[in-house]
Amino acid sequence: MQQRKIGALTVPALGLGCMGMSEFYGTADEGEAVATIHRALDLGVTLLDTADMYGPFTNEQLVGRAIKGRRDEVVLATKFGNERNPDGSRLGVNGRPDYVHKAADASLQRLGVDVIDLYYQHRVDTKTPIEDTWGALKELVEAGKVRYVGISEAAPDTIRKANSVHPVTAVQTELSLWTRDPQENGVLDAVREVGAGFVAYSPIGRGFLSGQIRSIDDLEPDDFRRHNPRFQGENFTKNLELVDRVREIADEKGVTASQLALAWVLAQGDDVVAIPGTKRVSYLEENAAAAYITLSDVDLKRLDEAAPFGATAGDRYPDMSPVNV
Repeated sequence: MQQRKIGALTVPALGLGCMGMSEFYGTADEGEAVATIHRALDLGVTLLDTADMYGPFTNEQLVGRAIKGRRDEVVLATKFGNERNPDGSRLGVNGRPDYVHKAADASLQRLGVDVIDLYYQHRVDTKTPIEDTWGALKELVEAGKVRYVGISEAAPDTIRKANSVHPVTAVQTELSLWTRDPQENGVLDAVREVGAGFVAYSPIGRGFLSGQIRSIDDLEPDDFRRHNPRFQGENFTKNLELVDRVREIADEKGVTASQLALAWVLAQGDDVVAIPGTKRVSYLEENAAAAYITLSDVDLKRLDEAAPFGATAGDRYPDMSPVNV
């Protein structure tokens, strides 16, 4: 697996998003999830991404069990800030320094490790100065509990302010052929300005770009995508047209639509990595193969024409207020 530098940290070009193994994407199967993580490590997909709010809390426990005995192979990333109760109810975004320390200690315990390789602020707390939150993160690094720190869904000025307190290693934000916001709103420019790397989550458009979701009924009743504006009504129909254009190019290249979507993300720069999420070994293997696909300038031009800026119908969240803050 190709290695890339994000800030001072070396990671594989493709990582594994573990969120769906515990929540949000329908029925969970822990046995298959653990097998998927083990297969990922075998393939060199060693960047594992989780968060305390996934489950809540149970995804970190799952990842911890899966990597037991193989910790040295893993670049372990988790997040704090989206505060939830054990029953799943949401308490809001919390970036207060005391909470940062409390959340890190709890994650270390659930994961069963002594140090977190990459610790993200999951969302920006608008009630707490970013400098205060990052002061606490700096303390975690100095205490040896965290190696590197990052931030998710932050605006360019927030990234710069955080970096003034402690180096930002990674900025994690949604990026794909149907979510090109970071290229338009200055986030990717800010990432490069501060010397960080960019970690793209949902690089297959929450599975939509795979071309396998043709109807809302293809999703399980408790799948959170049913509430996503891009998966609803006229937006769904219009977005299928974008997917079909991408799929046509993929067919011509002899790859799957998912692989083409991932290859496009990786082609956006050597400082860009992708963390497609899956809970099945077969999809993991398909995704991992995308790291070995080379796109020509002609390919990239065709994809830009098939999925230009602004082509996607609908917001990427029902409530966009917590992102790009």
